[in-house]
Amino acid sequence: MNKSELLNWLRKEYQEWEAFLGQIGTARMDQPGVNGDWSMKDIVAHLTGWNRWLVARLQAAQRSQPEPPPPWPAHLQTDDEINAWIYESNQGRSVHAVLDESHQVFQQLLAVIEGLPDNVLIEQGWHLVWLDDKRFPAGEFFDHFHDDHEPDIHAWLARVEKQ
Repeated sequence: MNKSELLNWLRKEYQEWEAFLGQIGTARMDQPGVNGDWSMKDIVAHLTGWNRWLVARLQAAQRSQPEPPPPWPAHLQTDDEINAWIYESNQGRSVHAVLDESHQVFQQLLAVIEGLPDNVLIEQGWHLVWLDDKRFPAGEFFDHFHDDHEPDIHAWLARVEKQ
C-alpha cells in the first residue's frame, strides 16, 4: 500500500463513518446503552481520544522528536484504565463538541499522513505506517470501530428503532 492508497482508504472510511453518524442522528448520541453504559457520544470520544494520541505520536516521529507523553495521566497503564479516563473526561462535553473534535483530529491525521514521504512504508492489512523503526496504526480508528464497536452499535440501533 502506498501513501495515496492509505489516504484514499481513510477518506472513504471517514465518509462511511459520517454517513453512519448521520443515520444515528445527534438526538440519539447521548442515549446510554450502546455498549454497556456508553452512549454513541462516548464511543466517538473514546475513538477520538486514541486517535488524538496517534496523531501526536506521528507528528513527533515526522519531526524526529521523541514520543510525547500521552494525554492521560502517566499512572494509567491498562487500556481499561485509559478508556475510563477518556470516558470521564468527556462526560460534561456536548455531542457537538465531541463530534467537532473527532472531525478535527481526523483532519490532523490526514494532514500528517499527507506530509509523510511518498515512499513511506505502509502495511496494507493493518494500515501500519512505519517511520524509522516505529510503527503507527494509521487505520486503528476505523479498524477498532469495525471490530469492537460496530456490532454493538447496530444491535443498539435495532433495539432503539423498535421502540
